[in-house]
Amino acid sequence: MKKLSLKNISAIISISFCIIFAISIIYGCKASQKVSMKTGAQLWAENCQRCHNTPSPSSFSPEQWETIGLHMQTRALLTDTEREKIVEFLKQ
Repeated sequence: MKKLSLKNISAIISISFCIIFAISIIYGCKASQKVSMKTGAQLWAENCQRCHNTPSPSSFSPEQWETIGLHMQTRALLTDTEREKIVEFLKQ
C-alpha cells in the first residue's frame, strides 16, 4: 500500500475545499432567488410576525418605518433586499 506524500495530501485538501466552496455558492444563490421572488408582505409575515405582534402599517410614518426597518434588520438578521421590500410594503 502506498503512503500519501505531503504533496498528495495538500492536493486532496485543496480539491475538497474547492468542492465545499462551490456547493456553498450554489445553495446560497438558490436561497437568494427564493427571497427575490417573495413580496414585502410575505417577508414581513415570515420575519416580523414570528417574534412579536407587529403594529398596523398605518401606525407609523414612512420615515419612521425606515428607521424601524434599519433597527430590525440587525435584530432579525435581514438582508438589505429583505429590509427594503418589507419597508416598502409597510410604507404603502
